[in-house]
Amino acid sequence: MHRSYRFLFSALFLTAALAIPSAMTATPRHQDNGRQEEHHRDDDHNRVYDRDHKDYHNWDDNENRAWGQFLTENHRESHEYAKSNKKEQSKYWNWRHSHPDHDGR
Repeated sequence: MHRSYRFLFSALFLTAALAIPSAMTATPRHQDNGRQEEHHRDDDHNRVYDRDHKDYHNWDDNENRAWGQFLTENHRESHEYAKSNKKEQSKYWNWRHSHPDHDGR
């Protein structure tokens, strides 16, 4: 009888010893290097990555207006940028870089 308890205790100890390190690596860690702010997203100012030009753009009301202008100039139906495919997004950023805002963007 004591032998079965010993086996059970050994099995539980081994399971815990293997599970604890994997559980510790699964928890998110706080980053003190300042990069968290870089990835902070606000509902009003989402950052969108332009793969072709390798830069980020803040998606705000101004960008929404530019998106609408792009759709109009290219005779496309109105829809959200997020619902467009990669090809259309790429065309938009090419168009956008050739149509900067007055603030030097």
